[in-house]
Amino acid sequence: MRASDFEFRQRFWLIGAIIWIGFVCYAVDRVNAADALAKWIAHHTNWSYDLLVRGLFALGASLAIVAALVRTWACSFLRTEVVHDASLHSERLVADGPYRYVRNPLYLGTTLLSFGMGLMASRIGFAAMVLGTLIFNLRLIRREEAELSASQGDSYRQYLQTVPCLLPSLSPRVPSGGGKSQWKQAFFGEGFFWGFAAAVVAFAITLKLTYFWITLAVAFLLYFVSLAALKRQKSAARD
Repeated sequence: MRASDFEFRQRFWLIGAIIWIGFVCYAVDRVNAADALAKWIAHHTNWSYDLLVRGLFALGASLAIVAALVRTWACSFLRTEVVHDASLHSERLVADGPYRYVRNPLYLGTTLLSFGMGLMASRIGFAAMVLGTLIFNLRLIRREEAELSASQGDSYRQYLQTVPCLLPSLSPRVPSGGGKSQWKQAFFGEGFFWGFAAAVVAFAITLKLTYFWITLAVAFLLYFVSLAALKRQKSAARD
């Protein structure tokens, strides 16, 4: 099923709600996912539990950083105002940068983040966070691709058949469209995502949730700042 117009317009908050629900699952399952996995591996091997749990949290931090990199790379070609717009844009097809390897790098980044942050949740929370994010992303993808198919016609349908949806190919599937990356605006637009990554890194280093929540609060502040700046840019452009 495709996402509704409401789901698309409120996608940031709905994904945030999925992540929040993942952490709330500690109310019914108090066992951390990474801790449980580390104990299971240590029980069946001679590996150190302490090193395993540290390694798993480091893996989560690495996934969050990769997620931010992928989204920033995608945003550098798609433009920040399009990425964060509540309206769906189907007026043009981007086939540069990460879009030559995977059709939906932005949703790939969000999915990777759910894996990274999920390791901080409980066992049930990890499943809820990853599966919830993946299912919601697929609904958003179906809506976007239906709109693009209608507006772009055969060229986009060929793109659908050539480039994978969420699992990137190892080599580019389509030639470059000649687009130029704009990294400055991309890093600004994805600053909140880098804040998410920083929050996971802070926890992986300290193993203290206090630093995680403080850094996460800063990430949301960055999001509101970027939204306000984008609104001012739109108003200035209209004037």
